[in-house]
Amino acid sequence: MLWIILILVIACCVFLPSWWVNHVMRKYHQPADRYRQQGNGSELARHLLDRFELKDVKVEETNGGDHYDPAAKAVRLSPDNFSGYSLTAVTVAAHEVGHALQDSRGESLFIARQKLARAAMAGERIAGIMMVAAPIVLMLTRIPQAGVLIIFIGVLSMGLSTLVHLVTLPVEFDASYGKALPMLKDGHYLHDGDLKHAEKILKAAALTYVAGSLASLLNLGRWIAVLRR
Repeated sequence: MLWIILILVIACCVFLPSWWVNHVMRKYHQPADRYRQQGNGSELARHLLDRFELKDVKVEETNGGDHYDPAAKAVRLSPDNFSGYSLTAVTVAAHEVGHALQDSRGESLFIARQKLARAAMAGERIAGIMMVAAPIVLMLTRIPQAGVLIIFIGVLSMGLSTLVHLVTLPVEFDASYGKALPMLKDGHYLHDGDLKHAEKILKAAALTYVAGSLASLLNLGRWIAVLRR
């Protein structure tokens, strides 16, 4: 019974943040034409980038989720936010422009996240190879310590992903509250009464990575438990 309760608690911790983020984003996609007179998400993103003299940064539509790509110098918005006129569309656009500002200013946490992200991608590949290789090495060598060592290296590699998520959180909160919120407030881009709702959307945009961080920690904990056996 205790294990069932523990599993339910962990499941709630991992999936509830993701559910809440999706709920907030969907809620403020209506009314869909709220900012039709002012412009859609891509138009606001372009305006803000030009306002901060980031004319080299592109605004593109993507099916890969809203994000800023520092390598391509591109703010990428999902179709609903690229062409949409909702409060969610314009607020998410401002959040992603916030990341472009972090990049242009060479902010240390943003740069650290990019370096860690590249290391984490390599680490995940190594972890996958190690986890597949462990039983093969154990079968060939008949030395339990060899398999344990490979699994241990794999777990450390996976830990890089967790570290990236942890570093990501303050970067995301700064993009929302340090960059996007002041831009929206000072530029008077929102209708009266919408700023408090935009804050909820910005919080959701920042917390998108919380679920990823928790899931990463859960996965890492699972492998550590295997290693201890």
